Parts: sequence; structure tokens; C-alpha cells
Amino acid sequence: MKFADVIGQQEVKAMLRRSVDEGRIGHAQLFSGDSGRGGLPLALAYVQYINCTARRNGDSCGVCPSCVKMAGLVHPDVHFVFPVNSSKGGSQKPMSDAFLPQWREAVHATGGYFDEQQWYGRLGLDNQQGLIAKREADEIIRKLSFKAFEAEYKTVVLWLPEKMGVEASNGLLKILEEPWDKTLFLLVSAAPQQLLPTILSRVQEVGVPPLGTEVMEEWLAGAGVEADKAAALARLAGGDMVALRNLAGRSDEEAGEDFDNFTSLMRFSYNDRHLELLGWAENMASLGREAQKRFFRYTASMLRESYMLSAGMGNISYLWGREREFCVKFAPFIGNGNIEQLVEQTRTALLHIGQNGNAKIVFTHYALSVSKLIGHRQ
Repeated sequence: MKFADVIGQQEVKAMLRRSVDEGRIGHAQLFSGDSGRGGLPLALAYVQYINCTARRNGDSCGVCPSCVKMAGLVHPDVHFVFPVNSSKGGSQKPMSDAFLPQWREAVHATGGYFDEQQWYGRLGLDNQQGLIAKREADEIIRKLSFKAFEAEYKTVVLWLPEKMGVEASNGLLKILEEPWDKTLFLLVSAAPQQLLPTILSRVQEVGVPPLGTEVMEEWLAGAGVEADKAAALARLAGGDMVALRNLAGRSDEEAGEDFDNFTSLMRFSYNDRHLELLGWAENMASLGREAQKRFFRYTASMLRESYMLSAGMGNISYLWGREREFCVKFAPFIGNGNIEQLVEQTRTALLHIGQNGNAKIVFTHYALSVSKLIGHRQ
């Protein structure tokens, strides 16, 4: 993957290029930010640039033997570690290497823009969670003990290091404290706050910010989406390519389902109909994980748009149709006194669902919390 293949993030690309061109490559770096911002594509493009034997115009050449192997994710000096688990009937001690074909397929199919749950879906884990076990750290040590085959650096790309248990984290910490010469660790994390402080203190953080709306609109235009719809979707996606693709690929039926569930929740909340809220939570808990996550993303965007209407900024709101009609009436219930808490509750609930939390408990707590906050707008 070349830097040119990474969507947006020009400032981060420039910083990574400079570190290589000036010979300042940190041995342990942490690419932090939501998966849809492009941390993994940036890390892959960075490795390819480091190993390229014919760099030009601020990018890897894409045609030398090293670039060709990186494009296929088969470079012998680049190793991948990611959360895995055993599906029904599978190995009880799964390792990343056993799932490399699925990993390559996921990266090639999405350009590296996929999240944790989409990855688990490819592995057929249903509602199981993936993890990075202690034996993965042992395997890293074994691989790095060998001499590099052809590249100057031996590289480990560790995707979602927050899925490591304590033993695996301690094993990685030992490697980071006493690294071999010419070794490179690239950690790509969507939740760096979950890493051990001792690991955070030993890595150089590369913050990956949300993508700009103009970049996302340009991508949508290239996919044939009309300008007005592209502007609305880019705004609602919040700088996240995974969310943008989900929104763009959402069917009319799914969009209607999200709208109906959102309006029901808010109407029950501002009318203090707690029994109906419990029934709503039970119904939401029966949906699939992806539908639940889609709902929380949709709710966060609708809350933000409602707040803008409440704050008198409706001229830059991208709502239309029945969504705008509802939010115009709902906006008086949203204000400075509750918007941050409402969005935070929504993000927390999304996180818990993503971590395979008990859906009934998550939705019940969320519904009652929203009911308590609605109306406290000042």
C-alpha cells in the first residue's frame, strides 16, 4: 500500500515521510484513532515506504520487489498480529498466522478500513470476542530472533493491541524495553486508553485525526454519490470511513428502522414513559450486533444535528425530509446542559456493544439515562 492509497491524512503522511527521509524512525510507534480514520492503512504505507528500494515523489515506487511483496502482505520481514479466537470446531489455541489469508482478504477488500466487529464477522466468531494471547508475544520474540531476510528492518504490525491480556501485554513490554537492533513495532489502536501505562510510555504516538468532510465528499463523488447526499453523509460519518461506508451502503429499510427506533426512544424519554422505555430496550436488545452499533452511530449524529438546530445553526444542518421535521420539534429538548452527556452516553453504549456487553443491560441503562437527561438543556 502506497501513501497515495491512503485517504486524506496529508499532515500525518508528511510527518511519516520526514521521519524516514531524515533517519528518525522510532522503534515503537502507536497509531491511535478510530479504525475508520486510517491508522492501519497509514502503518502499512509507512512500512512499504521504509522498505522501498526506489522511493520517488514522496512515496514508495510500488514496483520494486519489496513493494510488490508488501502489496500482497507477504513480505518475509513484516509480521502481523491481530485479535483472533476459535470459531465452532476450530483450534482452541488460535494464532494470528493461522488467519493470515482472512487478514489479507480483509485488507485488500477494504483498503485497510475495517473495524473490530467487521473483522470478527470475517472470522465467523458470531458474538465471541477476539484476543491477543501470551503465546503471540512468544511468537514475536521467536520471529524477531532470526536475521532479516532482505529488508533493513524486521517489522511487527500489531492491530488492536488493546485486545492483549495482561500476560501478553507484559510479554510485549519486555520486547519494547530491550528491542533488537533494526526492529520496528507499529501498534495500531482504536482505544489506546486501554493499554498499560508502561506500554504507552515506551511508544511514540502518531495521532490519526478524523478525516475532513471535503475528503469524504470527494471519495463519495468518486463512488457516484450525488453532491447533496455526499455532503450529508460526510457530515454524519464524523470523519470515519467505516461509518461512511456503512451509511452509504445503508438500505432504505435500515434507515427507516434507525429513524423509528430513535424517535421512539426520544418520545418515550421526554414523556417519562418508563415502562415503554423498558420495552424499547428489550426490543433493541433482540437486534443483531451490527444493527445495534448502527443505531448508536445514527443516534449520535441525530443528537448533534438537533443541537445545531437548537443553537440556531440550522442553516448548516444537512438534515432533510422527516428527519429534519422531527429534529426541528425535538431540538428544544437539547442544549448546552445535556448534549455532551447525551453524546457521551451514546458513545459509551456503542463501546460496550462493540465489546460484546450484555445488550439488554446496555440498552436498559442507556434508555433510562437518556430519559433522565432529556429536558435538562440549560
